[in-house]
Amino acid sequence: MGISTHAARPVSYFPVSPVMLFPEVLGDFSVYLWQGGDFVLYTKSGQKFTARHRQVLHANGVKEVYVQSSEKALYELYVERNLGTILLDETLPIDVRSQVFYEASNVVMQDIFDHKLPSAIRAKHFSRVAEIVKNSIRFLAAEKSLAAVAPFISHDYKTYTHCMHVFIYSVAVFQASGMNDTETFECGLGALLHDVGKAKVPRRILNKRGSLTQSEREVIKEHPVHGVSMCAHLPMTQNTINCILFHHEKLDGTGYPAGLKGDTIPLPVRIISMADIYDALTTARPYAEAMPPYEALTLIRHEMREEVDMTIFKRFVAVLSGADMI
Repeated sequence: MGISTHAARPVSYFPVSPVMLFPEVLGDFSVYLWQGGDFVLYTKSGQKFTARHRQVLHANGVKEVYVQSSEKALYELYVERNLGTILLDETLPIDVRSQVFYEASNVVMQDIFDHKLPSAIRAKHFSRVAEIVKNSIRFLAAEKSLAAVAPFISHDYKTYTHCMHVFIYSVAVFQASGMNDTETFECGLGALLHDVGKAKVPRRILNKRGSLTQSEREVIKEHPVHGVSMCAHLPMTQNTINCILFHHEKLDGTGYPAGLKGDTIPLPVRIISMADIYDALTTARPYAEAMPPYEALTLIRHEMREEVDMTIFKRFVAVLSGADMI
């Protein structure tokens, strides 16, 4: 972040990699260079960033350009609209694509959870989430993509980052399980939206430090039903709905909201449940510190083996090990 010294009012800027500006794509934000101790306009809002612009930056060794903080939302929308192109562009380093994927996805999920939404998810938010899922599935299927995304996974718990992590882990296991593209998309959508019902749970309960009361636990346990209710008007398949509604079911029948048992819990739901438990254990929450990965997996294996699918557990461990995340 930088501050312009010449403007009548201080203007703040944030850095952007030049590889994130796409030739011949119109941007609704201005791009600046840092030269001679000040920010200098390079391309203005509404001007196409050309291949020539990029070549000049590369020739001069420019590693960062800048966008005004007041135009950050416009830049984020630009990245979101071009996400599919970014993720499949193998000329870009995989760590750059991973960062863009993670940050762009988090912006969308934060919008859903941080804004005062009505009782239902707006269609525009849903279409943004669906695009994130569609654009990222092929990227996450690529070799080493999970390992490249891993450094960006935060260990501070927020509902929207948690949904992202569960989506990332789940899609990796879906693909390792041989699920086809359609089912991976439908269940990936469910994974990304699995906790959307928490938007209707009071913040004082979600963020409470210390143990919850029994009545507070009952309020929390309503979030899967709230989630399905919020999505009732959206074009979702039964696979997606199952993932939102049943992700807290347990193999021994002690889960909620329906008390499903054993094979009555769909396979994709069991995968999401595993990812959900693992991410909750390995991120810092108001009432518990984050566990190291090996410790969390050991706890699941020894203390939850009656509740989770141990075949899925082994596959999950193999996926994490393959990405060097344990």
